[in-house]
Amino acid sequence: MVESPVVERGVLTAPGPVWDAASRRAEVISALAEKPTVGLAAADHAAAELGISRRQVYLLVGRWRAGEGVVSDLLPAQSSGGRGAGRLPDEVEAVVREVLRTRYLTRQRRSVAAVCREITRQCRALGLPAPSRGTVLRRIAQLDPVRTVSTREGQDAARSRRSAGGVPPEITGPLQQVQIDHTPVDVIVVDERHRLPIGRPYVTAAIDVASRCVVGLVVTLEAPSATSVGLCLAHMVTDKRAWLERLGAAAVWPMSGKPGQLYVDNAAEFHSEALRRGCDQHGITLAYRPPGQPHFGGIVERLIGTMMQMVHDELPGTTFSTTADRGRYDSDGQAVLTVAELERWLALAVACYHGTVHETLGRTPAGAWTDLVAEHGTPVTVANQTAFLVDFLPVIRRTLSRSGFQIDHVQYYCDALKPWIARREQLGKFVLRRDPRDISRIWALDPDDNAYLAVPYRTLARPPITVWEQQAALARLREQGRAEVDEQALFAMVAAMRQITDTATATTRKARRDHERRANATPAPGPAAPPPMPPADDAGAVVAPFEVIEQW
Repeated sequence: MVESPVVERGVLTAPGPVWDAASRRAEVISALAEKPTVGLAAADHAAAELGISRRQVYLLVGRWRAGEGVVSDLLPAQSSGGRGAGRLPDEVEAVVREVLRTRYLTRQRRSVAAVCREITRQCRALGLPAPSRGTVLRRIAQLDPVRTVSTREGQDAARSRRSAGGVPPEITGPLQQVQIDHTPVDVIVVDERHRLPIGRPYVTAAIDVASRCVVGLVVTLEAPSATSVGLCLAHMVTDKRAWLERLGAAAVWPMSGKPGQLYVDNAAEFHSEALRRGCDQHGITLAYRPPGQPHFGGIVERLIGTMMQMVHDELPGTTFSTTADRGRYDSDGQAVLTVAELERWLALAVACYHGTVHETLGRTPAGAWTDLVAEHGTPVTVANQTAFLVDFLPVIRRTLSRSGFQIDHVQYYCDALKPWIARREQLGKFVLRRDPRDISRIWALDPDDNAYLAVPYRTLARPPITVWEQQAALARLREQGRAEVDEQALFAMVAAMRQITDTATATTRKARRDHERRANATPAPGPAAPPPMPPADDAGAVVAPFEVIEQW
């Protein structure tokens, strides 16, 4: 039910002298108004006391009796002076409205002076009186401010003028809605070998809205991508105890499971086919914030802000939020943490956060999670993290040839492809997935039983490389004027670039970062022989696991 507005009758808005005069009048008039009749002598006495005429005394008595018996009944009436009512002829009003619409409410942002000149020109052409500048300014002030700013300056400028109202859907269960986002971490990290600065890493974080618990966390040296989102989801849905043990973090982090809804912004990585199909596969609803309204993702934004504030307060090598905040602090000179050490610190920081009373909840997130799980049941988790991650890897479609699959000049083959090769003309293009951190194998979707088969390099002696190394090598070969690129030349270029990087690692920041990216991204080489074709009814065994996937 909407309550009617309460009118302010001058208690705060009346000027001090006016209020004092009304209070003095109330003392005198209230006594007269209580009498059945007000005689001339009483009226004259009151008029002399208040310094007004007898007629005004009778008017004030009438107002007091008709009012509510409060001081504001005797405040002098305010005249609007005709404000709010248009005084221009209708023809002139029409000209003003049209010029404001076509000349003022545009992205060109014409000045008021230019608008006034155009109104004057059109009025004179029609034989009409031109309005004054003040009149035009009053008409501009009457325009909708949100529409005016958004039309002249864009949606971002008008955001602060829009209400952040609306009733969000009620979130009552654990993992009913999870918000996820990325950010560069405000700290410089160093490489493992020389302990020299290599730049800022990125963190992808996911938070459960109902309990405010952090349910997924990934630190990478690569810019946010669909793979970052998949890695964070894989971290979210599996038990984190083994990951914590590998990090050497003595922490408790029991929050795991599949989310019901993933709430994200409109960045490109959240619109990838891999993410959309992966969410469909696992029954995860993908919901997007309204464009240009970041406050709809305020929960994860606040989490990231809290994490970065902890980084500013606790970690050496912080870059702070702005250069002004950093001042003369030497972030590179103070940097001491590697990516693995930063990840371990973040895991411990999250454990501390879970045990701290949350301002909105009025209790700890860990306690809220425990109660929600007791009420709604334990969320569904995933046993095979690698099989889950494959569903979120980038999708590539290729036809199968006698020599296997070729992707970006690299050939992939294993004996398990032979039954498909024999009837490849009837199969069309295959759905392939590739981990950008290690392209030494791909996963091919079996067209018969919808299981993924791991397919290694055709030449098993090739080293595992990242997709970024491959792209850089291709670019370098094109710069050298190579019209055609073959696999041998590609891997020779990668080897040469790695040699340059290793030689320059101690002195060049970018080279150190490339070396560290390769060390963190590329798992140890797998077995020399490719894995055998799994049974059709065992979907969990068809994917060869990443050896160090949990390190991300």
